[in-house]
Parts: sequence; C-alpha cells; structure tokens
Amino acid sequence: MTANLKNLCIGLTALTGAVVASTEAAKVPQSTFPRTLQAQEEALKTNSLLERFGKSRKELSQDRYRPLYHYVNPEHSLNDPNGLCYWQGRWHMFYQAYPPEDPRQHWGHAVSDDLIHWRDLPYAIYPGPEQMCYSGSTLVEENRVIAAYHGIGQGTMVAVSSDPLLLNWEKVTGKAVIPLKPGLPYNIFDPCIWKQGGYYYILTAGVQKVGPGGKPIRAEFLHRSTDLATWEYLHSFLENDQYGLVGDDGACPYFWPIGEKGEKHILLHFSHMSGGKYLLGDYDTQRDKFVVTDGGDFNFGNWGPCGVHAPSAAPDGKGGVIAIFNMNPGKPTQGWNQIMTLPRRLTLRPGGTWNPLNIEPAGDIESLRADHVRVESMTLPANQEVVIENVRGDALELTAELAPRPNQTIELNVLRSPEGKEVTRILFMRDRGYRGAAVVSLDTSRASLAADVTHRPPETAQVELDGNEPLKVRVFVDRSVVEVFVNGRQCVAARVYPERKDSVGVSLRAQGQDAMLTSLAAWRMQSIWER
Repeated sequence: MTANLKNLCIGLTALTGAVVASTEAAKVPQSTFPRTLQAQEEALKTNSLLERFGKSRKELSQDRYRPLYHYVNPEHSLNDPNGLCYWQGRWHMFYQAYPPEDPRQHWGHAVSDDLIHWRDLPYAIYPGPEQMCYSGSTLVEENRVIAAYHGIGQGTMVAVSSDPLLLNWEKVTGKAVIPLKPGLPYNIFDPCIWKQGGYYYILTAGVQKVGPGGKPIRAEFLHRSTDLATWEYLHSFLENDQYGLVGDDGACPYFWPIGEKGEKHILLHFSHMSGGKYLLGDYDTQRDKFVVTDGGDFNFGNWGPCGVHAPSAAPDGKGGVIAIFNMNPGKPTQGWNQIMTLPRRLTLRPGGTWNPLNIEPAGDIESLRADHVRVESMTLPANQEVVIENVRGDALELTAELAPRPNQTIELNVLRSPEGKEVTRILFMRDRGYRGAAVVSLDTSRASLAADVTHRPPETAQVELDGNEPLKVRVFVDRSVVEVFVNGRQCVAARVYPERKDSVGVSLRAQGQDAMLTSLAAWRMQSIWER
C-alpha cells in the first residue's frame, strides 16, 4: 500500500473518531509455537508458511532487479520496517507485510545474527480486532519484548512476546489501549514506545494546526502508563522544533538516546512530504518534553519514486543507533516491490557543527565480499573518462579515496554500459556547500533506457569536511539500488533499473583539472540467502 493510501486510511479513522473492529476471518496460516529455542527451531522446519516463503524466494530470485544482499520480503508487497530490536543475541526486524491471500497489513518478521544475513520467520502479528496492523515500534525488557503499533479502526495496540524467537504475541487487553474516540486533542498513528522511571511512554505521530496561516505542523503526542493497559494523555512532546516543513506529520517516530553516555536523544521519523528525517535534542524528563536543538534528512527530495522512506531504529548498546529504512520502487515488478536499505549506524559526530551525525554501514557487510580487486593510485586526467576495466558487476562494493582540487567535480560512475548510454553517476564537488562543505549527488537520470522507469531527481547532500580532508567513499551496488556513504558522515541512496545487461561498468572522471585517485578497491558481493 502506498503512503498516500495509508494517509487516506488514517484520515478516515481520524475523521470518524470511531472504533471499527475487523470482522474478516483470518486467511493466512497461523501457528502457536513452543516456548524453548530448540523446540521452536524444530517446529519451524516443517512450518507451512516458511515452506511457502522458500518457494516464493526461489521464484522471485530470477528477477534481475531483485537485490542479492539488501533485505526483501519473501512474498508479495512490503512497506515500512517496524520494531527493529535486539533480543537474546539476535536482531529482529518486523515490517508491514501484505500476504497474497489477505493483503491487509500483517507484521512480517525476519531475524539475523549480524544485521546482514536475514532469515524469514512466520508472520508475527495478525489483524483482529484491528482491521490492519500498521507501523509501530518495540521495547526490549529483561524478560519480554513489547510492541506498540497502530491498529486501523481501533487505535494504539500493544502486544507482548517473551519466547526466544518472538514467534508468539499476545495483545494487551485484546483491544486498543489508546482507542479512537470522537473529538480527541491528539492524533493516533505510528506509536513509539519507551520506558523512563516508573512509566511507559507512547509517542504517536500527528500534527497540530498551529503553523503559519493555520497550516499543520508536526507535534508528536505523548501518553504514559504504568501497566501498558491504561494510558494517560500528557501533551505535545516537541519543543523548539524548527527543522521540519510546514505540513510534516512526523510519522513512524523512533525516540532513543544517542552518544557514548546517552547525552543526547534522537527522534527519527518519516515525513509524507519529504521522506526520512531526524531531530536531535535534549530529553527533559522533568517536564516530559523533547527540546530540539538540531535536525537533518536521510533523503533529499520526496520519498518517491525510488527514494528512502520510513525508518525503524534501535540502540546498539554502544552509544549508537541502528536504523533501517524501506525504499520505494520506480518500475513495476512482478510479485514484489519495495526493499530495505542496508542497516546504518548513527553516532554523534564530535566537533560537528551543522553536520552532527556520523552515518556508516552497520552489520557484518564485509562477510559478503568476494573476488577482491585493487586499483593502484593514479592521476585522473582532466575531462577524460577513465574506465576501470577489471571492475564490473551489478552487485558490488567499491571503496575509494579521492583528492580533488579546490572547487573541483569528480564523477564515479557505476552500472555503466560500454558507451555510457546507461550510467548511474555519483558526483563529488568540493567547496560547493555551506561554509565550504563538499556536495555529493547521486544522479540516476540516465540509469535506464526503459520506458516504464520513473527516474528520481538527483539526491544531493552536503558533507562537512575538515580542511583538506580527502573524500572517502563506500558505494554499494545491488542490482536495483545504489547506496553511497561519504566520509562516514553522509549517505545518499536511490533505486535504479538498468535495462541493458551490459550496464555493469565502473568509471571515473575529473572535470576541469586533474585529480588524484589515491586508492580504489572493489568486491563482488555475495547473496545473503546462500551460505
């Protein structure tokens, strides 16, 4: 389901303000699992859903645009990632899934030991009494995991699980714990849950009509509870938020401490106007307010087509926050559509002025590397394209260090056809941003010759560099997605769909004057489903 349709559903329930229970019988197979890890693993070996998932994965793997090492759900459609968490030594990712026999949102489920190799698990949370299971988050406690999510037609739902693989979920009270009612002073969708002191808190996305000209601005509404069943409404959570667009609704919020000592808090969220975003600030626990001091973006333009969408995030226990986003398509594909980004580790950047976060790939991505190729340092002659003949592929990792001259532009091109008729261009521009920052631009306008591809405008972001610091780049190419990490401080990403099968080349170009390529390394990346 698209974000626009999601808005429509949310808007209709908000307008009616009425609780509407689902009367539709479950159509998707559902099991109750044993309580021990060994018994659960045995039960999964003969689980009918997992057998179905395996067949579907095999069939869909023939699609040339289906990624090898970015997570894609095993069947049908995908939307927001939900409830990323670390429980009993494993990472769990949930997501909005649309089973083919009942394309209402269920919570899909995958598990990983390293954030890279994922294993499908059966659907986790099914609709009923809610009509659909929309986005939400999780909270890990010592003996259980708590999920809070939006139940269409009901309100905020809470469910708990305590078994080793989080296969069995029980809904608290069996109905919405924060129900829809007429005339509410707050919105109810996409809840985020955490615990502070003796209280559980739930933050729900939404807007207040207090912006310029009475237009809506995001508010984020706060409730608290001592028992998960009964909730007290407090107030709007944000204070001094000057980083959003008028009309931003703060969907899919995730609120976590960040920094080695948890000295700041970060609120990741999704804007239906402009995609993935974040706020940084101070959590005033005495007043239950988030005092915003900084903010930024995870994509640079609208969320569609081909762009980064909604986050799911969890602390890594080391002062960082792990975030995964879904990405939107730009071409019709049979039997599947969206994908997940690589996991990203967000940390505070010491000394960062206007670029306060480090953004780096997370998880054991290096375990996928094969067939290493190293390119020695070289001078890139001005205004000449240099093709790297021994680096080719549509599932690659590239690392490069470049030393551009002041005000220079350098291109690193991937998924290039032999004569450049198809090419995805990554441009690096020194001294072109705020206070002399570098600029990175991911231009997919020539990435495909196909008539049914909707190209994304260039993703263009600034990167704060120190003095003459060189550009250090990691590029991940995975069939229909390109992600570019620059100096561990910025990331741009987009979906791409080269039509020609020989669009697998890599090249460099220095514009205007010579530049130095200090180093370049490349690896063919292996599938996460073949071990």
